[in-house]
Amino acid sequence: CPDPGAAEHVVAAEAEGERVGVVIGSSLGAHEMAEQSTYKYKTSGFVKPNPLSLINSLPNMPAHYVSKFFRALGPLNAPSTACAAGTQSVGEASELIRNGRSDMVITGGVEAVLQDYAIAGFDAMQALASEYNDNPSAASRPFDANRSGFVFSEGCGIVIIESLAHALKRGAKIYAEILGHASSSDAYHIAALDPEGRGAIRSMRWALDDAHVNTEDIQYINAHGTSTKANDAMETLAIKQVFGEQAYNLAISSTKSMMGHALAGSGAIEIVACAMTLFDQIIHPTINYETPDPECDLDYVPNVARDAKGLRYILSNSFGLGGQNATIILGARP
Repeated sequence: CPDPGAAEHVVAAEAEGERVGVVIGSSLGAHEMAEQSTYKYKTSGFVKPNPLSLINSLPNMPAHYVSKFFRALGPLNAPSTACAAGTQSVGEASELIRNGRSDMVITGGVEAVLQDYAIAGFDAMQALASEYNDNPSAASRPFDANRSGFVFSEGCGIVIIESLAHALKRGAKIYAEILGHASSSDAYHIAALDPEGRGAIRSMRWALDDAHVNTEDIQYINAHGTSTKANDAMETLAIKQVFGEQAYNLAISSTKSMMGHALAGSGAIEIVACAMTLFDQIIHPTINYETPDPECDLDYVPNVARDAKGLRYILSNSFGLGGQNATIILGARP
């Protein structure tokens, strides 16, 4: 939520918090304490580890702590769908509003796992950027022909969602509207993307159907855009399959070009970026885009932000290990 302190103020206004839900995704949980306890256990004569080290590493703990802090007593959920978790969390949270189970949901995604084993694992998969070590700020370059992998990062994105009637009643500042969402599975490979993008295609089509929005209505796509060779080519192909010739009229950009890949945090951060794009009517660029890739031949809003007066509909994608796909459709505030 872009307004500091808004969540605490809002939740406090709800009776007992029973109508307030929390849905926050994380793919790996907080493993730093577990690593420290394991090291201490092995090197200090098998000293008893911190009893909270295991519990705090569970991926549902961010949702728990938020729920406890704000006394949010409604539904509690913690999707752990890898890099799609942030987007899937916000989408699933919107269902709690749609079906009347909650008046308000605190939702998003978080990741804080810049640990040795995670970095080593992604490096072993050859997923991390291997070029531009002398100029790290240039390493994340989605859709550029010279991209070599993603830049590992961490972070969190949180939004407060509620029904329009509820927001108007309390005089909330409205940034955007969630129109629809969908998720799908590649059912293809534990780590590799389906090169034909069939899962991504289904996710986008189903989200458009759920939102009752036509392909020609979408004006901007916030791409998953990781800066890996396989992902960016697959996503470009999937967009073409869904949008046809309209794909060449779309503005597409990758937030990860500027913030790196925060795994479960990324999708939620990108939803915040999309909401502000609709609110401010400015599309952020894909930075470090220098050399076009013949396989990636769409408009990626290279290097310079773009004025977008009249922008009303945005599609945002997130794809994750295990063939997880999530798409959400946002619209301009009513």
